[in-house]
Amino acid sequence: MISSLIMVAFLVSAFLTLYFSFPETRLRFLDKPNKRSLHKAPTPATGGIAILSALSISTLIASQYYTPTPDFVWIWIGTFVIAAISFIDDCKPISPSFRLVIHFFAAFLLLSQGRFGLTYELLPGIIWTWESILQLSFSFLFVVWMLNLYNFMDGIDGFAGGMTLFGFTTFAFLGYLADNQFFMIMSLIITAANSGFLVLNFPPARIFMGDVGSSSLGFLAAAFSLWGSREGIFPLWIAMLLFSPFIVDATVTLIRRLLRKEKIWLPHKTHYYQRLVQLGWGHKRTLLWQYVLMTACSISALFALNLSPQAQWILLIFWAIIYMLLIYFINYLESQKKYLENLK
Repeated sequence: MISSLIMVAFLVSAFLTLYFSFPETRLRFLDKPNKRSLHKAPTPATGGIAILSALSISTLIASQYYTPTPDFVWIWIGTFVIAAISFIDDCKPISPSFRLVIHFFAAFLLLSQGRFGLTYELLPGIIWTWESILQLSFSFLFVVWMLNLYNFMDGIDGFAGGMTLFGFTTFAFLGYLADNQFFMIMSLIITAANSGFLVLNFPPARIFMGDVGSSSLGFLAAAFSLWGSREGIFPLWIAMLLFSPFIVDATVTLIRRLLRKEKIWLPHKTHYYQRLVQLGWGHKRTLLWQYVLMTACSISALFALNLSPQAQWILLIFWAIIYMLLIYFINYLESQKKYLENLK
């Protein structure tokens, strides 16, 4: 049954992605190059609709055999709120502030049932039972930041799709190890629907997932992280390690822009992955090295569960050093490029 659900999600997504990529498709939004873009030509940005359609069909079939938990029902409602506002924004651009209000509303729908409180191991060996207001505040910020950073990081071919592939495949393994079949199945369905889209999104991409896809997948990544943490499948820090290729890049870039007093809501091309492309690495080379990083994070997340708290802290320190070295490496490449340009 599980293999059938995976196949349905993949095939529906792949078929709709192919259909939406054709010029004669009636439902067609073009992502036209702007100051933030790294692509040169207008490209269809309806892949997210294909992903969510495949998820919806597969979930309806799965619900006939597996009873959805209350957690998942609210995750799904929140996802479609995010998808709806993103779709409207694609049709007729709306203000960033109004879009952010809807993001907070979706987070409220998810968290209002009180089933996603942070009462589990937030850091290795440290179990905190937070006051309700602190739980709610941190969870709100985590959900809203994750869905927005996913959108920020969807800037090169195959990137957001790749993070989803590695992230939710690892979630499925973690669900299997914890004997939580429903969490595992839903993670696999998301992986399969995303993979059907990724076939045509790998560089050179014929179609993008658009805000409908990136924001919805970011919301799902946050929701599944909180859901898995509350169920005791994994502590929240493991989910954050798993998605750290996105979290670190987006967070450090935001802090840098705030320190420079830049208008953070305006388009830009200063994320580290964007800077690598502009340094001459190109989409494919940058993407493949990012996949290596995602693979390493996934392996670390899986093995971390069986480590002692001391070893888990060492692992986190190791990854902190790795990211600092990667940031230094990109800064060094940029300085060398500017130095050579000044010599000419």
